[in-house]
Amino acid sequence: MRNIVAVGLIAVTAAGCVSTPRHSDQLDEARAQVQALSQEPLAQQAAADDLRAAQGRLQEAEAALEHGEPLASVDHSAYLAERHAEAGEARVRAASAREDLARAQDERNQILLSSRAHEAEVQAREARSAREQLAQTQEELAALKARQTDRGMVLTLGADVLFDTGSAALKPGADLSLDRLATYLRSHPETRILVEGNTDSRGSDEYNDALSERRAQSVANALTTRGVSADAIRTIGRGKAYPVASNDTDAGRQQNRRVDIVFSDASGRFAQGDTEPATR
Repeated sequence: MRNIVAVGLIAVTAAGCVSTPRHSDQLDEARAQVQALSQEPLAQQAAADDLRAAQGRLQEAEAALEHGEPLASVDHSAYLAERHAEAGEARVRAASAREDLARAQDERNQILLSSRAHEAEVQAREARSAREQLAQTQEELAALKARQTDRGMVLTLGADVLFDTGSAALKPGADLSLDRLATYLRSHPETRILVEGNTDSRGSDEYNDALSERRAQSVANALTTRGVSADAIRTIGRGKAYPVASNDTDAGRQQNRRVDIVFSDASGRFAQGDTEPATR
């Protein structure tokens, strides 16, 4: 009877051992990590070697467990599988970061290109507008009888029309020319003018310098009374220093007795500064 009981206990114990499968937590963690790596979109591109190595070690751990090898051997292979999986994950994260950086750079480049295209379009519109404005301004000045010179646009008013001989008082006949000039300057407040008085060669330098300055100032005063800003006007007496014709004839001297109006550009700048005219 005792032998029978002993055999029965051994059989029960053996049956219990067979019904309880061996288990490794390390292997479970390795399976999860290798599975996670294999599902990464960039795994084959960025971490193919690591993924193969991790899968190989995982298979070794699975086989060791299945063949009843010591759990230490199972856990060791599972541990190595985890390390390879971790290395692969790191490579995937780095590749993903590079892709994000590349996308960000592409987006930045697109924004820059779009911005530059917009800026170029704005500059083209502004340039076109500036050309149209310049053309319109030149047409308006041409209507005043101004002419293009190397000093910019210049309007010449005959002194004989404006003044009596030896006088700086404006004659009534000057009103029409001055009204038109004032109308233009009021509509173009950005424009500055240089009013230059000129004489013929008769008389002393001192007399002609003073007369030309007084005549230039008379024109400037007439413009300010017509609403033109005094800040936009500068006067200078040139005297007889810059003739445009010979002083040996009455016709030549008449041309030299004049008031020149030199116009700035739209920025208030003169083509050759605002002090000396070009050599005539």
